[in-house]
Amino acid sequence: MNSKLSLYTTIFFAFTLLISCKTETKNIEKNNTKVYSLVPETTTIGWTAYKTTDKVAVKGVFQELNVKVINGSTKEEALNGLEFSIPVSSIFSKNEDRDSKLKKFFFGVMDATELLTGKLIIDSETTGKVEVKMNGVTNSFPIKHTIKGQLVTFSGTLNIQDWNAQNALNSLNKICFELHKGADGISKTWDEVTIDVSTYLKVSK
Repeated sequence: MNSKLSLYTTIFFAFTLLISCKTETKNIEKNNTKVYSLVPETTTIGWTAYKTTDKVAVKGVFQELNVKVINGSTKEEALNGLEFSIPVSSIFSKNEDRDSKLKKFFFGVMDATELLTGKLIIDSETTGKVEVKMNGVTNSFPIKHTIKGQLVTFSGTLNIQDWNAQNALNSLNKICFELHKGADGISKTWDEVTIDVSTYLKVSK
């Protein structure tokens, strides 16, 4: 009788130990699941506009960014569908006079464009698009992106005409007429703007 009791007791403890190990393994696997999310403070939003018929580059950044952070089980999930807003007052090109003109004679001429709002859409491992609301118009432009470790970079070119902003472009060119003249004497403000963004993803468990 005692030997049977001892056998049952051994089986019971062995079964309990087995269940405990399985539970512990599941917890370890669960705890090892990575969660990715963008860190807004690490984000740099650069822009390049162009002037003169020689297409001389004028570079700057937006110094403020508001983001609705998404947690994703993959890096792409942490980026796809990301909503953002950028105050145009945060534009900065290391030239106070230029920044003032951009705020007043470009964005200031547009309809309700104190903020540039939009959403990031990831289509594949290297391509996507950015939806932007500007001048009361919502449109998108294509981007290419790379993800190396925790660093993410985006690049794309938008055309101001896609946001019905010719009046704003004309206004800027008028106030900058002499500054946008090239060697040929022609004043030109291009309707293309290149956007370059770099940011980091946080990894947590």
